[in-house]
Amino acid sequence: MITLVIGGTRSGKSEVAEGIAAGLGEPVTVIVPADAIDAEQAARIAAHRDRRPAAWLTVECGPELADALAVAEGTALVDSLGTWLSVSADLDVGVDELVGVLQRRAGPTVVVTEEVGLAVHPTTDLGRRFVDALGTLNAAVARVADDVRLVVAGRSVRLEP
Repeated sequence: MITLVIGGTRSGKSEVAEGIAAGLGEPVTVIVPADAIDAEQAARIAAHRDRRPAAWLTVECGPELADALAVAEGTALVDSLGTWLSVSADLDVGVDELVGVLQRRAGPTVVVTEEVGLAVHPTTDLGRRFVDALGTLNAAVARVADDVRLVVAGRSVRLEP
């Protein structure tokens, strides 16, 4: 089972995803597709980790998301696709490879991602390329997801296929 949880910055999407993952059974592996590159990012990762049950394993995998997801046991929680895209060279991620791994996983997977289509239009070329790439990535994962939830202000609604 694949659940995609999508929302804007500080929408509460990670907490909603954690609640979903908690109901899917142990063990839970949280996959963070980034390495803490500065104190602020390390603090964010730590705050998320501290909020989750102590038994949950956190794996910081950098751009190697598909590889980390392929070996995760039990329930996997990926937080987040936007982070993964941002740490990948030239915003070039293996969308098809990720989708394949998601479809082959035996355990349930909850994927968190940022909704950028409702945000302010970026003024730079890099910003526009990021929005386009993340929109394409989100749509690809949504196509194979069994459940897609949009989170706004900590509340979620199920999106129809």
